[in-house]
Amino acid sequence: MAALEKATGDAVFKFEPFVLHVLCRELQDAQLLHSVAIDSGFRNSGITVGKGGKITMAVRSTHCLEVPLSHKGRLMVSEEYIEFLVHVANQKMEENI
Repeated sequence: MAALEKATGDAVFKFEPFVLHVLCRELQDAQLLHSVAIDSGFRNSGITVGKGGKITMAVRSTHCLEVPLSHKGRLMVSEEYIEFLVHVANQKMEENI
């Protein structure tokens, strides 16, 4: 809260989702891992194949959060709401684990 009170610009509360990149030897390996990731709830997962044939499987969570807190130095939300956001972000972190 002290940092927000001193802010002169825009401040955003941001929680980034879990991301795991796995380099795979074969496309079949990536497809198997992709199926497991999707079945486990990581719906934003995907496979990419680079120019050199490098196969990367990305396991991505959907647990993200981005909320503006201040604009041009003016706090736009209450301290109670910020505490709520911290609680929600901590729950998302537990789900990532």
